[in-house]
Amino acid sequence: MKNIAGIIKISKPLHKLAIVLAVLIVFGAALDLVSPIITKQIIDVIVANIQNAGGDLSSLYTLIGLSFAINVLSVLLGSATERLGDHFSGKISKYLTEVFYTKVLTLPQTYFDTELSGRIVNQLNRGINSIRQFMNTASNFFLPTVLQTIFTIIVLAYYNLPTAGLVLLLFPIYTYLSYYSTKKWGEKEVEKNKLEDASRGRISEVISNIKIVKTFTNERRELNFIEDKLAKINAIYAKQSQTFHIFDFLRNLSLYIVLLAINIIIFYNTFQGNITIGTMVLVLQLVLQARRPLFAMSFILTQIQTAESGSKEFFEILNLESKERFKEKRTIKKVSKPTIEFKHVSFSYKDSEEVLKDINFKLNPREKVALVGHSGAGKTTLVNLILKFYEPTNGSIYLNGKNYKSLTHKDVRQNIALVFQDNELFSTTIAENVAYGQRVPEKEIIKALKQANAYGFVKKLPNGIHSQVGERGVKLSGGQKQRIQIARAILSNKPILILDEATSSLDSESERLVQKALKTLMKDRLVIIIAHRFSTIQNVARIFVIDEGIVVDSGTPRQLSKKPGLYNTLLKYQLEGDKKLLENFEIY
Repeated sequence: MKNIAGIIKISKPLHKLAIVLAVLIVFGAALDLVSPIITKQIIDVIVANIQNAGGDLSSLYTLIGLSFAINVLSVLLGSATERLGDHFSGKISKYLTEVFYTKVLTLPQTYFDTELSGRIVNQLNRGINSIRQFMNTASNFFLPTVLQTIFTIIVLAYYNLPTAGLVLLLFPIYTYLSYYSTKKWGEKEVEKNKLEDASRGRISEVISNIKIVKTFTNERRELNFIEDKLAKINAIYAKQSQTFHIFDFLRNLSLYIVLLAINIIIFYNTFQGNITIGTMVLVLQLVLQARRPLFAMSFILTQIQTAESGSKEFFEILNLESKERFKEKRTIKKVSKPTIEFKHVSFSYKDSEEVLKDINFKLNPREKVALVGHSGAGKTTLVNLILKFYEPTNGSIYLNGKNYKSLTHKDVRQNIALVFQDNELFSTTIAENVAYGQRVPEKEIIKALKQANAYGFVKKLPNGIHSQVGERGVKLSGGQKQRIQIARAILSNKPILILDEATSSLDSESERLVQKALKTLMKDRLVIIIAHRFSTIQNVARIFVIDEGIVVDSGTPRQLSKKPGLYNTLLKYQLEGDKKLLENFEIY
């Protein structure tokens, strides 16, 4: 019940609404017992009149009218309670989604490096749905059931103590069998959830990489993977179902044994004249009413176990340590002439060797620098440290002389624009992608598009800047997507610019257009370029050569090209490749 307690605790802002709901439920449960009592009195009046013992017709009409009024009031109160319960369920669903999403947005980048996006979304959906269903059950079934049970036993005890004792005995037996059954169900549910997360995560991956799947004609294998997971889920469900029905038989058997004993007691006492016919009808009605909570008990306990197992990963994520705060309402001033300095910075991912080792350098205001090295040398990791996605394992990073440790993530990132190698766009309009994170007039968006050499193709689209780009910009070419990213960076007007392989996947014509846009973007900014194509970095002020996490050399392009080393070697490989290409086409 650990997660149930967590649900109650985390829903503190909604406790006032829960109290109002609880009060209505108490009144509703009490009203449900008034009608059987009035029915008893009606029967007693009728029997008295038949036996010429003073039955009063006006009393009969009064009691019938009162019974009708009580039933109408009970229906109204029940409808109001259920409506308020649904409202409470919706509010808790909205609140918990916001809490979860807020937590996800504050988690460190290391969490997303190891988790599938599809799995995270599935855990969110399952957690929210199971908690909402539990809250709905608690308000519309659980509390009314518990109160109705207590009131029913009290009234039964007043009219016939042995019957009340038997009903009271039935509840722990029925509850224990239901609890044990649902506990076994819940244990298997955790196994099912893991398999479901794996299958949903894989489906999300396949959809994201559908071109790769189709290119390698791997549809059958991907389908087999999901079929295997679904088969295992169904096998677990079959075991759950078998266990449930065995215990359901035992529950019902215990119920009918106790009901047999109650019927014997009630009918015998009525036959002997120890209780009136009205009392007999009342007791039978109350016993019948007590059966409803029993039948609901299995459903309620199943919902509790489902909420407990379904919200397991939900609370595991909520209990993770938040590394970022984005709700701070304070103005972040952009640095006018930024410098970035690394002092003895080392970094390693969790359970891995050092990726960066004792990095030392200082980048000056408006300087253009490049990071060069083999794939996996640590270039992207270095950029991720600059963006404060990761924290150094050792050493310190400084922005304009201020230690990163004293700066928030907002302080750092509000000063940095990033153009990715992978064309990172949202499945919305071009205007919304360019103005992402800002509210600006359309004329400013168009101006940025023109500076990014992108407005020419954008204005030809069916809806201009309001055209949808599709998921991850699928409706645009690589060069077009890059220029949209550049327009976004231009509009953000941040003093530091990071270009992560911005032209590596473009054709020559697209690269020419993108380079022209980048020239505008880089003006008067501190620029850090990650590049494999050395032709794109011949005009930078300095190049840092990184090999196996160490800055092995630095200097101007001219200096590094003339001295032995990794840069010189990589440059020769590229030049030789270009030379062979020219020779093959007899271009000299």
